[in-house]
Amino acid sequence: MLSLHSLVYLGKIRLKGIEVIMREKIEYALVKMFLYIAKIMPVFAIYTLFKWITLLVYYLDGKRRKLTIKNLQMAYPNKTSREIKELSKKVYSELSKTISEILLMFVDRFDIDDAVTNKEEVIVKLKKLSLDTPHGIIAMTAHYSNWELLAHFLAKHGLPMMVIGREGNNKLIEKHITQTFRKKYGNDTANKKKAILAMVKKLRNGGNVGILIDQRSGIRNGIMVDFFGKPAETTTSIASLKLKYAPKIVPCFAVRTEGGKYKIVIQDPVAYKAEEEVDETKKIEKMTAHYNDIMESIIREHPEQWFWMHNRWRISV
Repeated sequence: MLSLHSLVYLGKIRLKGIEVIMREKIEYALVKMFLYIAKIMPVFAIYTLFKWITLLVYYLDGKRRKLTIKNLQMAYPNKTSREIKELSKKVYSELSKTISEILLMFVDRFDIDDAVTNKEEVIVKLKKLSLDTPHGIIAMTAHYSNWELLAHFLAKHGLPMMVIGREGNNKLIEKHITQTFRKKYGNDTANKKKAILAMVKKLRNGGNVGILIDQRSGIRNGIMVDFFGKPAETTTSIASLKLKYAPKIVPCFAVRTEGGKYKIVIQDPVAYKAEEEVDETKKIEKMTAHYNDIMESIIREHPEQWFWMHNRWRISV
């Protein structure tokens, strides 16, 4: 017979389960509401609305604001407090543009082809890249500017890929909204937990993989290498796959320019394999650091476009 304590415990689990279901339904309803707003509201008003919402969040969410400022201070020690504060506000402003555009993309009110100023140049590069890829391509990018636009544009114009990412906390949103959106132009998705096997299978078949390497990987799946001059947990997946399966490693970024336009930056494939090292662990460490350096150089050009709200360096606030 169950003890009274056991019944109370089971009751709590049941209530917690109900709370989760209700929370998911409420969140799902809110997202659907925002998508409806994106369908009917004038485009300029959507940008304005989310600019004010993100500014409100900037002031109300003190913990995230402080983390953003601390990250920027660590990365730019020579900037004054005033410069850092202004830059932190620009980070939130740029995020508001990304959110607005993603919502507009969901409801087909944002033309990604029209938004990319160097469209023809990028298409030529993609065709050239795809000519000889028996071992596939790894498109290496970051949470920079509008990363969803980048994934959509590449897939639409010849580089569909399996994108590695963490499954969303809300299963309703993930299943009915996020997954459908990300697969629109032929991309596929793979859960971070099963990423290695999925990537190996895709690359062996000459397919393409997209990885955002700018967030904490967890030390079990990564290594500590410098990023903006300070050690950061970084995934070793790209370096390991490069050594074992020889895919092309292609850094790709969408850089936001004036007037809500974008320049897609597709760099030449990264050939570096740390051949000066004999030990494979050391090779992987140096290659991973090299990938971080590439990403950092892009972010430094337009720091306001990167997602500084993430606790990349495990800073306490």
